[in-house]
Amino acid sequence: MFKNPFASNDSLIPKVLEDPKWPAEWPYSPSDFQRQDPTDDGDFYAYSRFVHHIDDDARAALTKFYDENFKGDDDVLDICSSWVSHYPPAWVKSRRGNVVGLGMNEEELSANKEIDSYVVKDLNKDPVFPFEDDFFSVVTCVVSVDYLINPKAVFSEISRVLRPGGRCYISMSNRCFPTKAFQIWLQTNDLEHVFIVGSFFHFTGNGFNPPKSFDISPNPGRSDPMFIVAAESK
Repeated sequence: MFKNPFASNDSLIPKVLEDPKWPAEWPYSPSDFQRQDPTDDGDFYAYSRFVHHIDDDARAALTKFYDENFKGDDDVLDICSSWVSHYPPAWVKSRRGNVVGLGMNEEELSANKEIDSYVVKDLNKDPVFPFEDDFFSVVTCVVSVDYLINPKAVFSEISRVLRPGGRCYISMSNRCFPTKAFQIWLQTNDLEHVFIVGSFFHFTGNGFNPPKSFDISPNPGRSDPMFIVAAESK
């Protein structure tokens, strides 16, 4: 059961995954995950960016959502991680579990005060996580799912490292580096983005219960939108 502190009756986002009509098979082609800039991601992320990619209100909304859904003993993996993970300060201070960041830039990861340790890894080169099965109770990914060019493999790894009953939270907005986002993301809208991410969970074998979608946008039309697709592992 997921909690949404920003429940809204007029948003269409939660309805996207209420009764989705999934294709019978994986519907995407390799061209869907091509990018405007196909050069090595290691070069792109070699430059440290100590900036926020969503505005203050959107970040606060994400932190509040985590505060409602995290447990004190959760072991957490933040994939596509950076210098901040947006976790609740009180939870970070009092948590009893282990928190690991997995990202591309070591300088950014080493500055992240919300994690205990980190791994530098390019999931577009090698999507295999360097962790044992059933190692975490939570996996998070903040406004970065649109950069993963092999999402089926990545979501399979999320399923593998999550314990039964574990939770994955994929958050997204309408901000991105367009040259590094995969093609189908740039060709679709917010509602379709939610469906696409939901399909990534759906097509991960039998790894997840049906995904749910949430609109946690704090000030629609006045600040960055924030949406979450979440699923529990089986």
